[in-house]
Formats: sequence, C-alpha cells, structure tokens
Amino acid sequence: MFNLTPMVKNILIINVAVHLILTVLGGLGDKLSEMGSVYYLFSDHFFIFQFVTYMWLHGGFMHLLFNMIGLIVFGPMLEQVWGYKKFLIYYLIVGIGAGLFYGGTDIIQNRDLEADTEAYYADPSSEKFYQYVYKHKSRNFNLEALDEFAYQYEDNPGNSTLKEKSISIVKEIHFTLTERHSMLGASGAIMGILLAFGMLFPNRELMLLIPPMPIKAKYLVFLYGVY
Repeated sequence: MFNLTPMVKNILIINVAVHLILTVLGGLGDKLSEMGSVYYLFSDHFFIFQFVTYMWLHGGFMHLLFNMIGLIVFGPMLEQVWGYKKFLIYYLIVGIGAGLFYGGTDIIQNRDLEADTEAYYADPSSEKFYQYVYKHKSRNFNLEALDEFAYQYEDNPGNSTLKEKSISIVKEIHFTLTERHSMLGASGAIMGILLAFGMLFPNRELMLLIPPMPIKAKYLVFLYGVY
C-alpha cells in the first residue's frame, strides 16, 4: 500500500519496536518512557539526552499510529528527493528542534509560575490563593476540590491551619507543573516532514481515505497540522 523508502522504514521500525518493548516491560517501561521524555529545563528530572530520546517514545497506540501515518505518507517522497542521509539528518534536526522549542516555551510559561509561587510563600492570603489556583490550574488537579478549599479559605482567611494547607497546595501545584509535565512523541519531527512536503510538493494531489476524495498536498498538510 505504501512505497516505503529505506530510512522511512527504519524510523518506522524503531518507533514501533520501542513502543512494543516498553509496553511489554510494563511498569519498568513506563519509568523508562518517563526518563526519556523532555521535562522542564530546571526540573530535577531533566537531562540533555531527552531532546533526542523523547521523539522515539509515544504515550499510546493511537499517538504512535497517527505519527507513523504521517511518516509513511509524506516521508518517502522527501527521502527520494533528498536521499536517506539528508532525510535522516532533517528528521533529527526538526525533532530535536521541536524539543528545544518546547523547552524554551516551557521556561517562558513557567516564569510567571515561579514568580507567583515565591510571592505566595512570602505573603499567603485567601485572595492570593484563589488567584494563584485559577491562573495556574490544570487538568492534573482536582479542580472541584480546589474550588471547595478556596471558598472555605475565603470564608476563614485568618485560619492558620487553612493558611498552612494553602501553602502546601501551592507547593504541590508548583511541583506538578515543573516536575511532572513532560513531552514525548515524534509529532515535532512529523510536523517538520509535513512542512517540507507542503513546500516541495504544494500542488501534488493525494487521495483521502475518509472521505475518498483527492486533495492537494498544501491543503492536506495544513489540515493534518491543525489536527
């Protein structure tokens, strides 16, 4: 069905093999996957090698599937034009570059988090707790429970026990957002492939499976990128 070129085939095999091995390893595989993902640059879990390893790891079968579909649909033509060495170099550059971009944006996003956390430690209050929580809320937290505590603290702003608990919650939020968040997957490298394909073959017609209709590469690349 797909005319796989040598390097595309090798990249596909490595990604699938890594995913299968880590899945078979179970808990150990989860730990290795976590170790290889890109973490916040100032996290204790960050290591420089993660900018390379993260792009060979995936969070689940569907994550792997959609990335590999992008690879085998758009990669072969690029490899045919560039050759396997240039294609591999490009794949690694855009993959590592995406990791570096993530690391840079993470620093910018966490700059406010760091400042707000230090400010809260220095002067905790019910009003500032409410502001902190809703500025830095995340799906990683039980927002309903945080709501309930925020209202309770607001009703009893002088309660020392609630004050100490609020500091503990802020510490947990800070820890979660800086030490537990990470990125993994080949999506950055695949987006680089899509971009190159769209620039080299913008008017090449490709056939969609659902619905079965022809579409120019530049439009398909755009839609796939948005997805």
